[in-house]
Amino acid sequence: MSDPIPLDTALAQLRAEADPARATEAAACHKTARDSLGIPVPRLTDLAKTWREEITIDQRIALASGLWDSNIHEARVAAAKLLVQARIRPDDGVWALIAAWVPQFDGWAIADQVADAGGRRLIADPSRLDEVETWTKSPHMWARRAALTFTLPWTRMNNPKPEDLEIRERVLGWATGYVTESDWFMQKAVGWWVRDLSKHDAARAEAFLEGPGQGLKSFAKKVARTWLPPTSPPRS
Repeated sequence: MSDPIPLDTALAQLRAEADPARATEAAACHKTARDSLGIPVPRLTDLAKTWREEITIDQRIALASGLWDSNIHEARVAAAKLLVQARIRPDDGVWALIAAWVPQFDGWAIADQVADAGGRRLIADPSRLDEVETWTKSPHMWARRAALTFTLPWTRMNNPKPEDLEIRERVLGWATGYVTESDWFMQKAVGWWVRDLSKHDAARAEAFLEGPGQGLKSFAKKVARTWLPPTSPPRS
């Protein structure tokens, strides 16, 4: 059996990679009071990959939980990276931890890293979308946004099954409810979801934009239309 990686050991490895100048820039970019070490994401990916290979799933969950609770920016990113894997069996504990993090989101940089891990757990068990749907009614903007970022894998399927098409429609229904939200991040998330969908189902993306998506702000429409043909101006 593998030996667990102590939290103190993992944090020491992270601190050994700290770059004070980059940390100052990162803190200004992320706009939170959270400590930052200034470690690039690719390096965090490498560290997490090494840790994943050395410990069991349960040990990963414990380490990820401790890293997250340290409230260090890079440690939270590394926690998410520890849980990025397509096949995990059993994965109920992984999903439970990821879902518990959602109400704590306070910025895109960490939220989007967690979404990468969370989306894989949704693909593994789409019944979890029932829980994700509850986020769409949350007063917490980052939780509402997570309902879209976690479901991005369904926009990227080249040959979706009928059940996958149903899920796309379900999420587009959530997106419809977000169209009138004024928050920049929510508008961008809708545009992002439709943009990614357009690469694999341009007709459905266009239909959304010609329907409920007409209410999106102009910048979000521009994002959504990144890969769509330009629209013709109305005739006078």
